[in-house]
Amino acid sequence: MIEKNMLPKEFLSLATVQASEENALLDRQNVVGVALGTKWSGGTDTGEKAITVLVDTKLPSELLRDDDLIPATLSGVPTDVQQVGVLQAGRTVAPPKVNGASPSLAEAPAAPPVRQVETPREAVDPLTLARRFRPAFGGVSVGHFQITAGTYGTAVYDAAALPGIPPRFYILSNNHVLANTNAAAIGDPILQPGPFDGGVIPSDIIARLSRYVPIKFITPGQPVPLNFVDAAVAEGQFHDLDRRIFWVGDLRGVNPAPTVGLAVQKTGRTTNWTTGRITNINATVDVNYGGGRVARFANQLLTTNMSAGGDSGSIVAELDNDFAVGLLFAGSPAVTVVNRITLVEAALGIRVYP
Repeated sequence: MIEKNMLPKEFLSLATVQASEENALLDRQNVVGVALGTKWSGGTDTGEKAITVLVDTKLPSELLRDDDLIPATLSGVPTDVQQVGVLQAGRTVAPPKVNGASPSLAEAPAAPPVRQVETPREAVDPLTLARRFRPAFGGVSVGHFQITAGTYGTAVYDAAALPGIPPRFYILSNNHVLANTNAAAIGDPILQPGPFDGGVIPSDIIARLSRYVPIKFITPGQPVPLNFVDAAVAEGQFHDLDRRIFWVGDLRGVNPAPTVGLAVQKTGRTTNWTTGRITNINATVDVNYGGGRVARFANQLLTTNMSAGGDSGSIVAELDNDFAVGLLFAGSPAVTVVNRITLVEAALGIRVYP
């Protein structure tokens, strides 16, 4: 699902080499992804275009079989091996960040038994994105009634409704946030805040699951299916859903071909407003969903680490002009993994910007 208009021109020739070598690379020990980026040396970005091989853990060459060694070049294109750890979707939900300090996942408290008090938008502070808001807006806690919590990305509408009067309005987030990783039924209640943050039925129902893109998992001995998005929408009432994203504002457009080095931002339920840079494009990565389930995603974006558990579903936008570039869905302590926003729109038949 690679289209030329999705890649910057300077990476088109590398993408051809990547496509021919990718499956063989992903079969090697420790490899969790293959992407396009730049070569790093001694902690410095050389700026040289390269095929990035993502590994769980970098191992000394003497500990690897010859068949698992990554060649220095592929068809004349330099390679760059980067350690990223285990890529996970739906990571353990953490308490919201306090005074700029990242929370410890082990310190996550049990869900409170009572409903949160609704917080006026103007009274929001760095600790309240996990609370109840009406109307709700991008960045706050949300989730299917049987999960913990994720992030409300933004409010969207059907692409076919324009020009005209949209008949329905939706919350955009991930499949694993709104559809309980394929386990939900259409019409299931969506809570704001999410259950981990005190959301309860029926008081905190803000929407109902409308549609989602099923996630296809790897089955041993079978061809590996490719996924492109972890995405879903839930229909709510117009007056309950705000398109604005806290600390980002209104999206001003979409960027179909973000490039390496682009500065980006997001607001999420756990780490609030964070910024980063795109490190890799056209990434094919194996993502863990827990319980032994692994799904392969293609045509993804990777950024520097800018998220934690509970931030899934956040909209990632350009820092300078608020153009949407993607939907955050997975990560590790080293990187954040993002679905391209144009693929999300196409898969769900929605628009994030008029």
